[in-house]
Amino acid sequence: MVVLNVIFMIVSVLIIIITLLQSGKDGGLGGVIGGQSIANTFAEKKERGPEVVISRITFVLGVLFFTLAIVMHFLMMK
Repeated sequence: MVVLNVIFMIVSVLIIIITLLQSGKDGGLGGVIGGQSIANTFAEKKERGPEVVISRITFVLGVLFFTLAIVMHFLMMK
């Protein structure tokens, strides 16, 4: 269980770091309130280069995070 806790903490820190490395996408909610059209706000943007790698790493770390959380929950219930 200690090993899972350490892995869980490492994955948590990596998610925070990778999320901070991602570039912003159109200014977020401020763009919607500021008058941008809804079509532009929800338009699909293609990621290129390092953005694709960071996005995929974020996805994998997210899946790993939730999987570890569920496994740890069931192990704690025993």
